[in-house]
Amino acid sequence: MNELAEADPDDVSVLIRPAGFPRQKAKAIVDCCRILVDEHGCCVPEDTDTLLTLPMVGRKTAACVRAYAMGIPAVCVDTHVHRISNLMGIVDTKNPDDTESELMRITPMDRWIDINKYFVRHGQTVCLPNHPHCERCSVRSMCAYYANNRTVLF
Repeated sequence: MNELAEADPDDVSVLIRPAGFPRQKAKAIVDCCRILVDEHGCCVPEDTDTLLTLPMVGRKTAACVRAYAMGIPAVCVDTHVHRISNLMGIVDTKNPDDTESELMRITPMDRWIDINKYFVRHGQTVCLPNHPHCERCSVRSMCAYYANNRTVLF
């Protein structure tokens, strides 16, 4: 972490280029590492509120760090989780923050991490944005979108 805190963001951007937006992300990574070194003794904080103070860290990133890096139950709501949760009728929310709150309320804590893992995969392979493949969806019998559109879809 110390090396990244002192790295040149241009050098870091070369390493992360495949992730997209390399310059912005590289600067944020270096800035985050500086803050973690200077203010947190090289430890990544576990609490969401502190994570949210780091550059370019929003609720989704904070939840992903907590869930995947720390093993702390968290609901990571990205575009797939928000979209699919609403399409299926699991939630009726307008934004990812409300989706996160609602999913946390209705889902047992020991399953929170699973939500992102399964919904992202489903959203990338079956329930595509603007073109859901209901004909090959294994959960369509539980889906509000399918129930409301099945005569149009098939």
